[in-house]
Amino acid sequence: MDIHEYQTKELLARYQIHIPRGGLAYSPEQAAYRASEIGGDRWVVKAQIHSGARGKAGGIAICTSDQQIVEASERMLGRKLITHQTGPQGKLVSRLYIEEAMDIEREIYLGFVLDRKSERIMIVASSSGGMEIEEIAAAEPDSIIRATVDPGVGMQDFQAREIAFGLGIDNALIGRATQTLLGCYRAFVEYDASMLEINPLAVTRQGGLVALDAKMSFDENALFRRPHISEMRDKSQEDPRETFASDRGLSYVGLDGRIGCIINGAGLAMATMDMIKIAGGEPANFLDIGGGASPERVAKSFRAVLSDKNVETILVNIFAGINRCDWVAEGIIKALREVGVPVPLVVRLSGTNMEEGRRILADSGEDIIIAETLAEAADKAVAAWRSVTTQQAA
Repeated sequence: MDIHEYQTKELLARYQIHIPRGGLAYSPEQAAYRASEIGGDRWVVKAQIHSGARGKAGGIAICTSDQQIVEASERMLGRKLITHQTGPQGKLVSRLYIEEAMDIEREIYLGFVLDRKSERIMIVASSSGGMEIEEIAAAEPDSIIRATVDPGVGMQDFQAREIAFGLGIDNALIGRATQTLLGCYRAFVEYDASMLEINPLAVTRQGGLVALDAKMSFDENALFRRPHISEMRDKSQEDPRETFASDRGLSYVGLDGRIGCIINGAGLAMATMDMIKIAGGEPANFLDIGGGASPERVAKSFRAVLSDKNVETILVNIFAGINRCDWVAEGIIKALREVGVPVPLVVRLSGTNMEEGRRILADSGEDIIIAETLAEAADKAVAAWRSVTTQQAA
């Protein structure tokens, strides 16, 4: 789960990480009022969406008067901001964050992420901030510092100081940089984060160290013990298909294809999507219904897949171990009769109670395309989708 920049800064401020003074606004008039509360003569108006590269898309404006703040706010609010991270559909701007502008001397990149290979928290830092980490890695790979933290002892002062010295931070700011690094680590661990990024971490001309932009992502499996983090969720920033599925306990990732997938097991789901592409099609989603798929859960899966209006064919691929094929077959029939499936349906059942499951499908009288192997299922799904496409063209 992602949260907004202003929410991340609120969390980081609790760990003695310096942030600019700022306030949230939902209208141009409120934005101007926030600037008057902050004081000063320069402010930054920032669109609050779950995406980076907002500045390049017109989502950040530096203003020197109330009129400029109002004009910038009117341009942003209610608009869909399109960045390379949002895709062509963009994300709707419904709130702004107004901040005091800072005099920046240099910018630093700082990130914390879970490294699955080492099974530890990894710190990634660079003396070249203000860019995406991918751009930094391509343009200045030697500037990137990487360090992992031993989970048995946590991040130590000496480790934070080594990173600070490696970034070329002035000696007078080493203490502040060390405090910032340790504070980020504590926030990462204590909030069950999966990613924390400050970009840029700015050294100001006044000799300060300030987090100018920040973002955090959290492990959704740990949100049950972080209710105050769950309350920060903004569903308007999420893919509505994924929101629909997650609210019903389904593992779903939306894609851009036309063939919807309902599968049990992440590995089988990946293999199925690969086979669809080999057969010449494109999957519309990743959906893992899990190990204990009741008929009700299968029906929910159909609703989740059909919430994507681009789906023109559905492929159900079940390899039953813990599952039972007859349960899945009952769920498919339930979905066909209660939900309504207006697109071709290809089903492959294998494993526990496979024969009974296939019999239930065959005796249902419903229009279902049966396949015995994964390759056959993918071929039939792509053929059905092409048939639909041909009919639509005609």
